[in-house]
Amino acid sequence: MSLRLAINGYGRIGRCFLRALHESPFRERYRVVAINEPADLASIAYLTRFDSTHGRFPGQVATTADGLLIDGEALTVTHAENPEAVDWAAMNLDVVVECSGRYGRRIELERFLKAGAPRVLLSHPGHSAEDVDATVVYGINHDALSGSERIVSNASCTTNAAVPVLAVLDEAFGLDHALLTTLHSAMNDQPLIDGYHHTDLRRTRSAMQSIIPVSTGLARGIERLLPQLAGRISAKAIRVPTHNVSALDIALTVRREVSVDSINGVLREAATTRFPGLLAWSEDPHASIDFNHDPHSAIVDASQTRASGNRLFSVLLWFDNEWGFASRMVDTLHHWQARRRAGAGTRIP
Repeated sequence: MSLRLAINGYGRIGRCFLRALHESPFRERYRVVAINEPADLASIAYLTRFDSTHGRFPGQVATTADGLLIDGEALTVTHAENPEAVDWAAMNLDVVVECSGRYGRRIELERFLKAGAPRVLLSHPGHSAEDVDATVVYGINHDALSGSERIVSNASCTTNAAVPVLAVLDEAFGLDHALLTTLHSAMNDQPLIDGYHHTDLRRTRSAMQSIIPVSTGLARGIERLLPQLAGRISAKAIRVPTHNVSALDIALTVRREVSVDSINGVLREAATTRFPGLLAWSEDPHASIDFNHDPHSAIVDASQTRASGNRLFSVLLWFDNEWGFASRMVDTLHHWQARRRAGAGTRIP
Protein backbone atom coordinates (compact mmCIF):
# COMPACT_ATOMS: atom_id res chain seq x y z
CA MET A 1 0.00 0.00 0.00
CA SER A 2 1.34 3.44 -0.95
CA LEU A 3 2.11 5.88 1.83
CA ARG A 4 0.11 9.10 1.59
CA LEU A 5 1.85 12.48 1.48
CA ALA A 6 0.81 16.12 1.47
CA ILE A 7 2.99 19.05 0.44
CA ASN A 8 2.61 22.30 2.36
CA GLY A 9 4.08 25.16 0.35
CA TYR A 10 4.35 24.52 -3.37
CA GLY A 11 7.22 26.80 -4.37
CA ARG A 12 10.57 25.86 -5.85
CA ILE A 13 11.33 23.00 -3.44
CA GLY A 14 7.73 21.81 -3.13
CA ARG A 15 7.44 21.42 -6.90
CA CYS A 16 10.91 19.87 -7.18
CA PHE A 17 10.01 17.37 -4.45
CA LEU A 18 6.92 16.29 -6.39
CA ARG A 19 8.98 15.91 -9.56
CA ALA A 20 11.86 14.12 -7.80
CA LEU A 21 9.42 11.66 -6.26
CA HIS A 22 7.80 11.16 -9.67
CA GLU A 23 11.22 10.34 -11.20
CA SER A 24 12.49 8.22 -8.29
CA PRO A 25 12.51 4.41 -7.96
CA PHE A 26 10.21 4.88 -4.94
CA ARG A 27 7.46 6.41 -7.07
CA GLU A 28 5.04 3.50 -6.62
CA ARG A 29 5.48 3.44 -2.84
CA TYR A 30 4.42 7.03 -2.14
CA ARG A 31 1.49 9.06 -3.35
CA VAL A 32 1.09 12.81 -3.01
CA VAL A 33 -2.62 13.18 -2.32
CA ALA A 34 -2.77 16.86 -1.33
CA ILE A 35 -1.06 20.21 -1.79
CA ASN A 36 -1.65 23.26 0.36
CA GLU A 37 -0.57 26.41 -1.43
CA PRO A 38 -2.20 29.88 -1.23
CA ALA A 39 -1.74 30.51 -4.97
CA ASP A 40 -4.63 29.94 -7.36
CA LEU A 41 -5.21 26.54 -8.91
CA ALA A 42 -4.53 27.64 -12.49
CA SER A 43 -1.07 28.93 -11.53
CA ILE A 44 -0.33 25.77 -9.53
CA ALA A 45 -1.20 23.57 -12.49
CA TYR A 46 0.73 25.72 -14.94
CA LEU A 47 3.92 25.78 -12.83
CA THR A 48 3.66 22.03 -12.35
CA ARG A 49 3.54 21.48 -16.11
CA PHE A 50 6.23 23.97 -17.10
CA ASP A 51 9.44 24.84 -15.29
CA SER A 52 12.09 27.21 -16.66
CA THR A 53 14.85 25.35 -14.83
CA HIS A 54 13.88 21.67 -15.02
CA GLY A 55 11.72 21.60 -18.15
CA ARG A 56 8.29 20.13 -18.75
CA PHE A 57 6.78 17.77 -16.20
CA PRO A 58 7.39 14.17 -17.38
CA GLY A 59 3.73 13.22 -17.16
CA GLN A 60 0.17 14.42 -17.69
CA VAL A 61 -1.13 17.31 -15.55
CA ALA A 62 -4.74 18.52 -15.58
CA THR A 63 -7.07 20.35 -13.20
CA THR A 64 -10.23 19.17 -11.49
CA ALA A 65 -12.84 21.14 -9.58
CA ASP A 66 -10.77 21.03 -6.39
CA GLY A 67 -7.28 20.04 -7.38
CA LEU A 68 -4.89 18.42 -9.83
CA LEU A 69 -4.93 15.22 -11.83
CA ILE A 70 -1.39 13.92 -12.36
CA ASP A 71 -1.09 10.84 -14.55
CA GLY A 72 -4.69 10.04 -13.65
CA GLU A 73 -4.23 10.35 -9.87
CA ALA A 74 -6.21 13.05 -8.05
CA LEU A 75 -4.55 15.52 -5.67
CA THR A 76 -6.68 17.78 -3.51
CA VAL A 77 -5.46 21.38 -3.51
CA THR A 78 -6.23 23.71 -0.60
CA HIS A 79 -5.28 27.35 -0.28
CA ALA A 80 -4.92 27.87 3.47
CA GLU A 81 -2.59 30.44 4.99
CA ASN A 82 -1.90 28.49 8.19
CA PRO A 83 -1.71 24.82 9.29
CA GLU A 84 -4.89 24.92 11.38
CA ALA A 85 -7.00 25.78 8.36
CA VAL A 86 -6.35 22.39 6.73
CA ASP A 87 -8.02 19.19 7.91
CA TRP A 88 -4.90 17.03 7.68
CA ALA A 89 -6.50 14.23 9.70
CA ALA A 90 -9.29 13.77 7.16
CA MET A 91 -6.70 13.08 4.44
CA ASN A 92 -5.44 9.92 6.20
CA LEU A 93 -1.83 11.03 5.70
CA ASP A 94 1.46 9.46 6.64
CA VAL A 95 3.63 12.59 6.28
CA VAL A 96 3.25 16.30 5.58
CA VAL A 97 6.24 17.59 3.62
CA GLU A 98 6.67 21.18 4.82
CA CYS A 99 8.23 23.23 2.01
CA SER A 100 6.94 26.72 2.76
CA GLY A 101 9.92 27.60 4.96
CA ARG A 102 7.63 29.63 7.22
CA TYR A 103 7.78 27.38 10.28
CA GLY A 104 11.03 26.71 12.11
CA ARG A 105 10.40 26.65 15.85
CA ARG A 106 8.93 23.60 17.56
CA ILE A 107 5.91 25.52 18.79
CA GLU A 108 5.19 26.47 15.16
CA LEU A 109 5.82 23.00 13.76
CA GLU A 110 3.62 21.35 16.37
CA ARG A 111 0.72 23.30 14.91
CA PHE A 112 0.75 20.76 12.06
CA LEU A 113 0.61 17.87 14.53
CA LYS A 114 -2.21 19.45 16.52
CA ALA A 115 -4.12 20.01 13.27
CA GLY A 116 -3.94 16.29 12.44
CA ALA A 117 -0.66 15.80 10.56
CA PRO A 118 0.95 12.58 11.88
CA ARG A 119 4.55 13.50 10.95
CA VAL A 120 6.35 16.42 9.31
CA LEU A 121 9.41 16.43 7.03
CA LEU A 122 11.04 19.87 6.74
CA SER A 123 12.79 21.26 3.68
CA HIS A 124 14.98 23.47 5.89
CA PRO A 125 17.08 23.07 9.07
CA GLY A 126 14.54 24.42 11.54
CA HIS A 127 15.44 27.19 13.94
CA SER A 128 17.67 24.96 16.08
CA ALA A 129 18.45 21.30 16.79
CA GLU A 130 16.02 21.38 19.71
CA ASP A 131 13.14 22.46 17.47
CA VAL A 132 13.11 19.16 15.55
CA ASP A 133 13.35 15.51 16.57
CA ALA A 134 16.18 14.85 14.12
CA THR A 135 18.22 16.69 11.49
CA VAL A 136 19.31 14.38 8.69
CA VAL A 137 22.01 14.61 6.06
CA TYR A 138 21.37 11.46 4.09
CA GLY A 139 24.50 9.33 3.89
CA ILE A 140 25.88 10.71 7.16
CA ASN A 141 23.35 10.10 9.93
CA HIS A 142 20.13 8.76 8.35
CA ASP A 143 20.67 5.42 10.08
CA ALA A 144 20.15 7.17 13.43
CA LEU A 145 16.45 7.56 12.63
CA SER A 146 14.34 5.19 14.71
CA GLY A 147 11.02 5.78 12.95
CA SER A 148 9.42 7.19 16.09
CA GLU A 149 10.24 10.82 15.22
CA ARG A 150 7.38 13.22 14.53
CA ILE A 151 9.35 16.18 13.12
CA VAL A 152 12.42 15.56 10.93
CA SER A 153 14.54 18.14 9.11
CA ASN A 154 16.40 17.43 5.87
CA ALA A 155 18.90 20.19 6.79
CA SER A 156 19.78 22.56 3.90
CA CYS A 157 21.11 22.13 0.38
CA THR A 158 24.51 23.55 1.36
CA THR A 159 24.74 21.38 4.48
CA ASN A 160 23.97 18.28 2.42
CA ALA A 161 26.73 19.30 0.01
CA ALA A 162 29.37 20.18 2.59
CA VAL A 163 29.01 17.63 5.39
CA PRO A 164 30.04 14.45 3.51
CA VAL A 165 33.19 16.16 2.21
CA LEU A 166 34.14 17.65 5.57
CA ALA A 167 33.48 14.34 7.30
CA VAL A 168 35.82 12.31 5.08
CA LEU A 169 38.57 14.93 5.11
CA ASP A 170 38.40 15.20 8.90
CA GLU A 171 38.62 11.43 9.24
CA ALA A 172 41.55 11.21 6.82
CA PHE A 173 43.67 14.19 7.80
CA GLY A 174 42.14 15.94 10.81
CA LEU A 175 40.66 19.39 10.17
CA ASP A 176 41.97 22.32 12.15
CA HIS A 177 39.66 24.93 10.65
CA ALA A 178 37.46 25.42 7.60
CA LEU A 179 36.01 28.51 5.93
CA LEU A 180 33.19 27.85 3.47
CA THR A 181 32.06 30.35 0.85
CA THR A 182 28.79 29.51 -0.86
CA LEU A 183 28.26 30.94 -4.35
CA HIS A 184 24.51 30.50 -4.45
CA SER A 185 22.10 31.06 -7.31
CA ALA A 186 19.44 33.75 -6.91
CA MET A 187 16.47 32.93 -4.68
CA ASN A 188 12.92 34.18 -4.39
CA ASP A 189 13.70 36.35 -1.36
CA GLN A 190 15.46 38.68 -3.83
CA PRO A 191 13.72 41.06 -6.24
CA LEU A 192 14.41 41.31 -9.96
CA ILE A 193 14.72 45.08 -9.57
CA ASP A 194 15.58 47.12 -6.47
CA GLY A 195 12.66 47.32 -4.07
CA TYR A 196 11.56 47.68 -0.44
CA HIS A 197 10.89 44.19 0.89
CA HIS A 198 13.58 42.98 3.28
CA THR A 199 15.31 44.09 6.47
CA ASP A 200 18.62 42.86 5.04
CA LEU A 201 19.37 45.90 2.90
CA ARG A 202 21.52 43.93 0.46
CA ARG A 203 18.46 41.79 -0.37
CA THR A 204 16.59 44.87 -1.52
CA ARG A 205 18.91 44.99 -4.54
CA SER A 206 18.28 43.41 -7.92
CA ALA A 207 19.24 39.73 -7.98
CA MET A 208 20.00 39.86 -11.70
CA GLN A 209 22.39 42.81 -11.70
CA SER A 210 24.82 42.17 -8.84
CA ILE A 211 26.83 39.66 -6.87
CA ILE A 212 25.33 40.07 -3.39
CA PRO A 213 26.71 38.93 -0.01
CA VAL A 214 23.99 37.58 2.33
CA SER A 215 23.87 36.03 5.78
CA THR A 216 24.06 32.25 6.25
CA GLY A 217 23.58 29.74 9.04
CA LEU A 218 25.71 27.11 7.30
CA ALA A 219 28.37 26.93 10.02
CA ARG A 220 25.74 26.19 12.69
CA GLY A 221 24.14 23.61 10.40
CA ILE A 222 27.45 21.81 9.89
CA GLU A 223 28.23 21.81 13.62
CA ARG A 224 24.81 20.25 14.27
CA LEU A 225 25.84 17.27 12.11
CA LEU A 226 29.59 17.25 12.91
CA PRO A 227 29.83 18.43 16.52
CA GLN A 228 33.51 17.51 16.67
CA LEU A 229 34.14 20.55 14.45
CA ALA A 230 32.30 23.01 16.71
CA GLY A 231 34.12 26.33 16.92
CA ARG A 232 36.31 25.53 13.92
CA ILE A 233 33.85 26.23 11.08
CA SER A 234 32.99 29.60 9.58
CA ALA A 235 30.91 30.42 6.53
CA LYS A 236 29.74 33.21 4.26
CA ALA A 237 27.35 33.26 1.33
CA ILE A 238 27.28 35.24 -1.89
CA ARG A 239 24.28 35.24 -4.23
CA VAL A 240 25.17 35.27 -7.92
CA PRO A 241 22.89 36.12 -10.88
CA THR A 242 22.23 32.59 -12.16
CA HIS A 243 18.91 30.74 -11.96
CA ASN A 244 20.15 27.41 -10.50
CA VAL A 245 23.22 25.37 -9.49
CA SER A 246 25.50 26.65 -6.77
CA ALA A 247 29.10 26.13 -5.68
CA LEU A 248 30.94 25.75 -2.40
CA ASP A 249 34.52 26.88 -2.07
CA ILE A 250 35.96 25.25 1.06
CA ALA A 251 39.25 26.57 2.43
CA LEU A 252 40.63 24.28 5.13
CA THR A 253 43.70 23.59 7.19
CA VAL A 254 44.69 20.04 8.12
CA ARG A 255 46.72 18.71 11.01
CA ARG A 256 49.40 16.93 9.03
CA GLU A 257 51.27 17.60 5.83
CA VAL A 258 49.49 16.30 2.74
CA SER A 259 49.32 17.01 -0.99
CA VAL A 260 46.65 17.95 -3.51
CA ASP A 261 46.82 14.39 -4.81
CA SER A 262 46.15 13.07 -1.29
CA ILE A 263 43.12 15.34 -0.86
CA ASN A 264 41.74 14.38 -4.26
CA GLY A 265 42.44 10.71 -3.68
CA VAL A 266 40.37 10.65 -0.49
CA LEU A 267 37.49 12.49 -2.15
CA ARG A 268 37.56 10.27 -5.24
CA GLU A 269 37.43 7.18 -3.04
CA ALA A 270 34.52 8.65 -1.04
CA ALA A 271 32.58 9.39 -4.24
CA THR A 272 33.07 5.92 -5.68
CA THR A 273 32.74 3.69 -2.60
CA ARG A 274 31.35 5.45 0.47
CA PHE A 275 28.81 7.87 -1.03
CA PRO A 276 27.86 6.55 -4.49
CA GLY A 277 24.85 8.44 -5.80
CA LEU A 278 25.36 11.18 -3.20
CA LEU A 279 28.85 12.48 -3.92
CA ALA A 280 30.27 12.62 -7.45
CA TRP A 281 33.71 13.31 -8.87
CA SER A 282 34.89 15.02 -12.02
CA GLU A 283 38.08 16.40 -13.52
CA ASP A 284 36.41 17.96 -16.58
CA PRO A 285 36.46 21.75 -17.23
CA HIS A 286 32.97 22.52 -15.93
CA ALA A 287 30.61 25.47 -15.84
CA SER A 288 27.73 25.49 -13.36
CA ILE A 289 25.03 24.73 -15.94
CA ASP A 290 26.57 21.27 -16.42
CA PHE A 291 24.94 20.23 -13.14
CA ASN A 292 21.41 21.45 -13.70
CA HIS A 293 19.02 18.63 -12.65
CA ASP A 294 21.90 16.65 -11.13
CA PRO A 295 20.62 14.51 -8.22
CA HIS A 296 23.92 14.32 -6.29
CA SER A 297 24.31 16.20 -3.03
CA ALA A 298 27.62 17.54 -4.38
CA ILE A 299 30.10 17.05 -7.19
CA VAL A 300 33.81 17.44 -6.41
CA ASP A 301 35.59 19.44 -9.11
CA ALA A 302 39.03 17.87 -8.79
CA SER A 303 40.53 20.28 -11.32
CA GLN A 304 40.01 23.11 -8.82
CA THR A 305 41.69 21.64 -5.72
CA ARG A 306 44.47 23.99 -4.67
CA ALA A 307 47.20 24.11 -2.01
CA SER A 308 49.17 26.83 -0.30
CA GLY A 309 51.99 24.97 1.34
CA ASN A 310 51.14 21.51 2.60
CA ARG A 311 48.44 22.17 5.20
CA LEU A 312 46.19 24.84 3.64
CA PHE A 313 43.88 23.66 0.86
CA SER A 314 40.87 24.75 -1.14
CA VAL A 315 38.23 22.37 -2.55
CA LEU A 316 35.42 23.30 -4.96
CA LEU A 317 32.03 21.56 -4.95
CA TRP A 318 29.14 22.00 -7.38
CA PHE A 319 25.55 21.22 -6.43
CA ASP A 320 22.08 21.68 -7.85
CA ASN A 321 20.58 23.53 -4.91
CA GLU A 322 17.05 22.54 -6.01
CA TRP A 323 17.17 19.08 -7.54
CA GLY A 324 19.96 17.59 -5.44
CA PHE A 325 18.25 18.70 -2.23
CA ALA A 326 14.79 17.51 -3.35
CA SER A 327 16.33 14.14 -4.21
CA ARG A 328 17.76 13.87 -0.68
CA MET A 329 14.33 14.69 0.75
CA VAL A 330 12.97 11.68 -1.11
CA ASP A 331 15.79 9.49 0.25
CA THR A 332 15.29 10.71 3.81
CA LEU A 333 11.53 10.24 3.58
CA HIS A 334 11.90 6.67 2.34
CA HIS A 335 14.42 5.67 5.01
CA TRP A 336 12.44 7.32 7.81
CA GLN A 337 9.23 5.60 6.83
CA ALA A 338 11.00 2.28 6.31
CA ARG A 339 12.30 2.48 9.87
CA ARG A 340 8.87 3.44 11.15
CA ARG A 341 7.12 0.53 9.45
CA ALA A 342 9.86 -1.90 10.37
CA GLY A 343 9.36 -0.91 13.99
CA ALA A 344 5.68 -1.69 13.56
CA GLY A 345 6.50 -5.09 12.08
CA THR A 346 5.73 -4.11 8.47
CA ARG A 347 8.37 -4.82 5.84
CA ILE A 348 9.23 -2.23 3.20
CA PRO A 349 11.29 -3.68 0.29
